Amino acid sequence: MVGAGVLTLPYAMSMMGWGPGSVILIMSWVITLFTLWQMVEMHEMEPGVRSDRYHELGQKAFGEKLGLYIVVPQQLLVEVGTCIVYMVTGGKSLKKFLETVCPSCQKIRSSYWIMIFASVNFALSLLPNFNSISAVSLAAAVMSITYSTIAWVASLKRGTVPNVDYGYKAHSTADAVFNFMTAMGDVAFAYAGHNVVLEIQATIPSTPEKPSKIAMWKGVIVAYLGVGFCYFPVAFIGYYVFGNSVDDNILITLEKPTWLIAAANMFVIIHVIGGYQVFSMPVFDMMETFLVKRMKFPPCFTLRFVARTIFVALTMIIGICIPFFGSLLGFLGGFAFAPTSYFLPCIIWLRLHKPKRFSLSWIVNWTCIVLGILLMTLAPIGSLRKIIVTAKHYKFFS
Repeated sequence: MVGAGVLTLPYAMSMMGWGPGSVILIMSWVITLFTLWQMVEMHEMEPGVRSDRYHELGQKAFGEKLGLYIVVPQQLLVEVGTCIVYMVTGGKSLKKFLETVCPSCQKIRSSYWIMIFASVNFALSLLPNFNSISAVSLAAAVMSITYSTIAWVASLKRGTVPNVDYGYKAHSTADAVFNFMTAMGDVAFAYAGHNVVLEIQATIPSTPEKPSKIAMWKGVIVAYLGVGFCYFPVAFIGYYVFGNSVDDNILITLEKPTWLIAAANMFVIIHVIGGYQVFSMPVFDMMETFLVKRMKFPPCFTLRFVARTIFVALTMIIGICIPFFGSLLGFLGGFAFAPTSYFLPCIIWLRLHKPKRFSLSWIVNWTCIVLGILLMTLAPIGSLRKIIVTAKHYKFFS
């Protein structure tokens, strides 16, 4: 649950301010916990009938064809987009790690660091399924909690920067509005676990006496306590210490203590390696199912090797071409993550459970739907504008 998006939360706070930023961060935690509970509950609505994929749940609600058309494109956007962001994050963290431990070493282009990071994922992508990456996923979880803790503890130890400014960092009212939109997308990107929750729950044994949702919900509670422990201190302390001078990755802003910042960047690298595998595995599953069932390719290691290598290579190339960490997060958070994490589970819940109109369940679900649609509409607009503005001042492959 805790992703690299946590590193950009102080930056998001700097574009929203204390009041609106705190409200949006806390509301997102509550809404996404609620929608995650809905998905866990809907995984097995009838004993023995399990929806092991997000699109299967969509098909149950909207029908065989329409369910696929609604859910699969959104799910692919999230998973492919996250893999691209993790490529950029891994490459930039590798670069920051070397520059921290060896300031006198010759600097290497960011594009080369992304390629180095991709080489690890080329190898790990050949692991067959979720169970086979459990050790990688566990390492990623431990690392995410560790580097998040380092980020806020190191910030607190440093103390506030001289003349810290909590005002909006914008040249005009229009800039402030677009920055606010982007920041909402940055927050949305941080809550990304919904897209693989059903696949994970599918690995848990389920019986009428002990359905899988019991164990899964316990896991969700632990995960969201971890989310709160990581996200809120990083966001609030990072913004308190640096104000609007914070970078879109707080570990870039932090310079000392050198050894601790270097260690934190290495933890980020380990985490995004594991995170890349978790988010790419459902894509591999869809790709290979399509190639075997529709294209009639024989299921074999060669098919897995070629398909997965091509996917990793494509995410690497796109990551090299669009290396804007904060803007990418804002765009994907709004355009892709808002539907799957904020309001699509609510729509499915209304379709399947049909709560009475104007009941508490009906009102809560429709509130989440309206807020989610606003987020999906506004965040990509602000982020696209920022990407265009940044691209004018950014030399690619530098």
